[in-house]
Amino acid sequence: MSGFPTHLLSMDDLDVAAIGEVLRVADSFAEVGRRANPKVPTLRGRTVATLFFEDSTRTRMSFETAAKRMSADVLSFAPGSSSVNKGESLRDTVETVQAIGMDAVIIRHASSGVPAQVARWVDHCAVINAGDGCHQHPTQALLDVFTVRQVLGGGDDGLARFRGLRVTIVGDVRHSRVARSQVAAYAALGAEVTLVGPATLLPPSLEGWPVAAAGHDLDAVLATTEVLSLLRLQGERGSGTFVPSLREYTASFGLTARRAARLAPGTPILHPGPIVRGVEIAAEVADLPAARITDQVRNGVAVRMAVLFLLLGQGRHDGAARG
Repeated sequence: MSGFPTHLLSMDDLDVAAIGEVLRVADSFAEVGRRANPKVPTLRGRTVATLFFEDSTRTRMSFETAAKRMSADVLSFAPGSSSVNKGESLRDTVETVQAIGMDAVIIRHASSGVPAQVARWVDHCAVINAGDGCHQHPTQALLDVFTVRQVLGGGDDGLARFRGLRVTIVGDVRHSRVARSQVAAYAALGAEVTLVGPATLLPPSLEGWPVAAAGHDLDAVLATTEVLSLLRLQGERGSGTFVPSLREYTASFGLTARRAARLAPGTPILHPGPIVRGVEIAAEVADLPAARITDQVRNGVAVRMAVLFLLLGQGRHDGAARG
């Protein structure tokens, strides 16, 4: 584990070897999740804090379940009932949480770069980015890669299968931290990524985006797509103002039953959730066996257990109070 980073702030923190290590460890924790009593003492005596300054259901519950399954103590921070409402700064909040004795801080924030700043403020504490603004969401990309590997298999622990794999990411790429993390992860593993969406929801420039192509015609790429990843319209980040109407968006970029039928049989369909049925994906398509949305949620727990283990296991981030 010596090659694993101190914090997980971005997919750029992980090379191919580290991604492979997360997937291998997640395999073991996925097996734990299938037990009648899915709990192990791996992080007993450790304390994990979740600081979510944005609404979240899947990611918060997934991280908290992951920590509890490894017997860690979990402190859940709710800004709405905290001293933040009394004017306390983010730095003071973080330093207070660290003084209580945290081993890991999992943070989600509407502003890009906040987790990286928090990492500069803390000592002897791992920081995990659970989504910051339009920047990054690394554990979502990791669980997506884990899910694809699970479906498609392949040699070399499944990583060889990603070389040349044709991945299409559809929707609101401009505002999506998920898309940025996915592109980084898939590109690191050798996949060929194509971005599809309205011109208003694609990046204004592809500089820094390691993608094979970007375009506006979803129908043109369906037949050659091997993994299809849909994105939610980021209404809270203003994406609704970038499209004429939801009806027009669905007509051009929604995964309707007709479009789904053009995919090769078994092509995995991914979505980070929450899905908006009838907008980015038809209700009947979301319920197809090829739609791996529920698998993504399930796999998210195992992947986040792996990340916590690799950051905290075997004495990493021992604070001074722990000797």
